[in-house]
Amino acid sequence: MDTLIEHAVRVETRLGRLHLRITGTGRLTVLWPSMFVDSHTWNRILPLLAASSTVPRRFVLVDPPGLGLSDPLRRRSSIAEATDAARELLAHLGAAGTASSRTGTDTDLRADWVGNAFGGHVGFGLATDDSGLIRSLVAISSPVEAISPALRRQIQLLKPLLRLAGPIGPVRDAVLGAMLTDASAATPGMRSTVLESLQRPGKASMSLALRSFILDRTDVTEQLVRIRVPSLFVASDDRGDWSPADAERSAALTPGAEVLTIEGARTLVPLEQPEALAASILAFWKAQG
Repeated sequence: MDTLIEHAVRVETRLGRLHLRITGTGRLTVLWPSMFVDSHTWNRILPLLAASSTVPRRFVLVDPPGLGLSDPLRRRSSIAEATDAARELLAHLGAAGTASSRTGTDTDLRADWVGNAFGGHVGFGLATDDSGLIRSLVAISSPVEAISPALRRQIQLLKPLLRLAGPIGPVRDAVLGAMLTDASAATPGMRSTVLESLQRPGKASMSLALRSFILDRTDVTEQLVRIRVPSLFVASDDRGDWSPADAERSAALTPGAEVLTIEGARTLVPLEQPEALAASILAFWKAQG
């Protein structure tokens, strides 16, 4: 898949330089992954999206703040601040509100946003603001509520080990269990993609990202009614904290949102079920014109 990547760049934001991998030309399409992992979790789905999109696209695969090959986090942050960094990223990439309203042309410089978990949470913020930077939102395995007390307790127990020793032993196993189904975790290619992603950031940066983007995650249910773009909410059949029923409830609160469930996946749906997810995203994009 890496043969598709034309070049890698680093873009300055308030949360440090974000590492991007870019391929293609055309409609701006940003893929932002889940917490703990990085842009390599899109590797299996990218060729499918690139080959079958009905319009040419420039795909931008992001390593989130503090993760992958992006600059390490130096302080505690938040999803709201990560969303501000995403706005800075989009501006650097040339995204803008619909240009016809300002220039009299039909040029549309907005981005199609595809976010997995953390990326979906950032997408919710972009879809409810006044910037008009995104054309559509695909939020994959992205719970709109804060994390549950039980999950918070589990993370609090493992966080000191992550900070001191990095993603080893029980931390590594907990991440694999949260990201992948048992079948996927036993598949060498999928397992190695997650484990290699875990090794790229430093342990201090990963610990700050965990605090900032998971433990401090807030409930955005009441904001869903303010989403201003066509949206597709994708649930998996094996993630307890955003079940198909949870996704249905979220979509019911969101004007014009669509919802679907992908089977045989947990959190990393693009990695686990790329064919089914790609078909769904392509159909959604085609319906938007």
